[in-house]
Amino acid sequence: MPADDAITLTRVGKRYGRVEAVNDLTLAVPAGEMFGLIGPDGAGKTTTIRMICGLLRADRGELRVLGVDPMRDHRALTASIGYLSQRFSLYTDLSIDENVAFFAEIHGLRDYAARRDRLLALTGLTPFRGRLAGQLSGGMKQKLALACTLIHEPRLIVLDEPTTGVDPVSRREFWKLLSEFLSQGITIVMATPYLDEAERCARVAFLHDGRLLALDTPAALRQALPGQLFEVMTVDYRRVPHAVAGMPHVLSVQLFGERVHVRLDVDGAAAGVDRLTAWLAQAGVESPSIRQVPSSLEDVFVTRIGALAS
Repeated sequence: MPADDAITLTRVGKRYGRVEAVNDLTLAVPAGEMFGLIGPDGAGKTTTIRMICGLLRADRGELRVLGVDPMRDHRALTASIGYLSQRFSLYTDLSIDENVAFFAEIHGLRDYAARRDRLLALTGLTPFRGRLAGQLSGGMKQKLALACTLIHEPRLIVLDEPTTGVDPVSRREFWKLLSEFLSQGITIVMATPYLDEAERCARVAFLHDGRLLALDTPAALRQALPGQLFEVMTVDYRRVPHAVAGMPHVLSVQLFGERVHVRLDVDGAAAGVDRLTAWLAQAGVESPSIRQVPSSLEDVFVTRIGALAS
């Protein structure tokens, strides 16, 4: 494994009965990078996370995490990894201070008071350190879980959908904390279904049905999409996909709620808007509002999935 890679997976596979949860997955995460595993439920994110942490044995392929095999050297690796699952277990009848102390002592730490104080200050939990974990809000529980995960100063943090079910303000605060730890040189691997969160990662891997769909920086993935993207808004939005189906230069059409994204093989925004306006008017679509928009990772993912189906 190259010295600058914290994690490498080489043709890794994991099967549950007839289900291929992870299939021939190859990727590398450089040390100090924030890396996102992106995909819907069933894509293989959690299985990949658990194999990286040494909680599941791969059926085939090779994994190296911080230079060692995560299954064979699991006990030694535990001291260097912080793992935060979607259902991280806090002790509801213990206070914030007591929870952090419990996880510190599990890792064999003795002189951890200063580290605990810094983590509680950083997460904004110091004023509540005597409060029972069971009395905390969802966002505060996630902050406490992160403090417990980091108390032993791991080199690698592995997060499995940590912001699922957390309110938007708490999600934003959680990401500020991750940025702070990233600046300290910690490698962060996060599995998330939220594509807006994926935009914050240095690189992302799109997973679908256990396979690697794409891997690159968010910017490179967006720029790789062909053509120009236009957003159509109208009360007749459900009619738009059928209306543009026979239109020349259409590369793709996708519904996003009450918006329709139409990708055209045209030069420039004006040409695309004019073509769409004329075509939709001919189809009788009522008062469409059309504008060129930048591609998002959601567009990338939907386009890649559509390519598989075609």
